[in-house]
Amino acid sequence: MAHGRTGSEGTSMKIGIIGAGNIGGNLTRRLTALGHDVSVANSRGPETLTALAEETGAKPVTVGEAARGAEIVVVTVPLKAVPDLPAGLFDGAAEGFAVIDTNNYYPQQRDGRIAAIEDGLTESRWTEQHLGHPVIKAFNGTYAQDILDKPLPAGDPERIALPVAGDDEVAKKTVRALIDQLGFDTVDAGGIDDSWRQQPDTPVYGLRDGVAAVTKALTEASPERPASFRG
Repeated sequence: MAHGRTGSEGTSMKIGIIGAGNIGGNLTRRLTALGHDVSVANSRGPETLTALAEETGAKPVTVGEAARGAEIVVVTVPLKAVPDLPAGLFDGAAEGFAVIDTNNYYPQQRDGRIAAIEDGLTESRWTEQHLGHPVIKAFNGTYAQDILDKPLPAGDPERIALPVAGDDEVAKKTVRALIDQLGFDTVDAGGIDDSWRQQPDTPVYGLRDGVAAVTKALTEASPERPASFRG
């Protein structure tokens, strides 16, 4: 899609992306191509984002600046790094802004044991408590490369659907519209207390399929976290 185009919504949004790994980097690439005004930050500092900024036209900023004026903020950092994000992260964000949480809990590979999550709190509820703002859980089971390679127009029978969980219906609607603009369908996966249905090693996690299959996979999830995903 050409630079400067804003897709079906017709309006450019200000979007802050915190985390420039695989998901954060590819969302930066696609959202700038759709004509959105993107600021991107990582833990190492804006000077390490020069190449991504030059490639995409996104503005490299510090983590503390990423949400300034933003209508949507994407938090896509390792789960264990969430408590280290600066206080007042969202001071200066636009009124009614939405937060997208793409994170997963990987205790054995990366995050270490987080007692509250082991005791049954969903990853996104834990993240919300640290951020002090409601989140919309999306992209956590999406292959980063698919964000670049798999977008399709609305109505295409091959279009991939992504589960989206959250308690704030207005924010959820905003996020689902953005995902539609990115070239993917969405399925309402319920509230944050239901978001275990899309955590690692559930049927929907990593599923590349349409609305019907994603809806079915969400209903087939077990709340019992497999041993391989426990700390």
